[in-house]
Amino acid sequence: MKQVILISNGQLATSVVLVLIAGLVSAALRLGVLRSLAWGTLRTFLQLGLIGYALVHIFAIDHPLLVAGVVALMVSAGAHAAVGRMRHVPFRPYLVAAVSLGASTYLVGIFVCALLIGGDHWYTGRVAIPIAGMILGNTLNGVSLSLDRFFADVRARAPEIEQRLSLGYERWEAVRPQLRAALRAGMTPTLNALMIVGVVSLPGMMTGQILAGVDPLTAARYQIVVMMMVAASVTLGSLTLVLLSYRRCFTSDQALRPELLTRYEGEG
Repeated sequence: MKQVILISNGQLATSVVLVLIAGLVSAALRLGVLRSLAWGTLRTFLQLGLIGYALVHIFAIDHPLLVAGVVALMVSAGAHAAVGRMRHVPFRPYLVAAVSLGASTYLVGIFVCALLIGGDHWYTGRVAIPIAGMILGNTLNGVSLSLDRFFADVRARAPEIEQRLSLGYERWEAVRPQLRAALRAGMTPTLNALMIVGVVSLPGMMTGQILAGVDPLTAARYQIVVMMMVAASVTLGSLTLVLLSYRRCFTSDQALRPELLTRYEGEG
């Protein structure tokens, strides 16, 4: 096995030059993102540095309950991030987001760790936590897109949905086209990634392993597992979130809620 390529403190500091290029473009064109870029860069250094330090101690302790607790905190943080990205949803769906992300993370994560990657030590932090992070990072994008698209379409198609309800359709049947469109929206980034992986891009798992000295064929096997894992988790998470949320479109007498009969400002 080849020697791992290490990044020194000086090289890490030099990487900020890359962000400075983006900052200069922002300032020259007055894009208005310079402050966000600076704050995001600072948060990246702080958050990744702190999590790296924390994982050293978590891996040293390596108790299954501690690992499960860390994953639960990751799910909670992911639910908050997912809710913050939803613009058209008329309620704060933190609970359903947490349930959806938790279900997809634990079910898909346990399957992958126990049967495909981890072997006898699948529950250790070194295996479970990175896998959970990859699942959450991709799934929260899918669930955000799905729920946001669903409620935006319900608003846009409110007259059609009310017509179906007046004809005796059940709530599920009345919004079924919107549910399908929402799930497609949540799955689209993953489908695109499946189409271009290995041709246009070498994803993080494969790139990291190659830089760490792993044989490229072995790294490709791991990346294939990750892509299948992401496809399953995004689909499961998006489906769960939409199914848990669609009833919130209706009142107790199966009519559309009044707040869904008007569009947000800026919608076409």
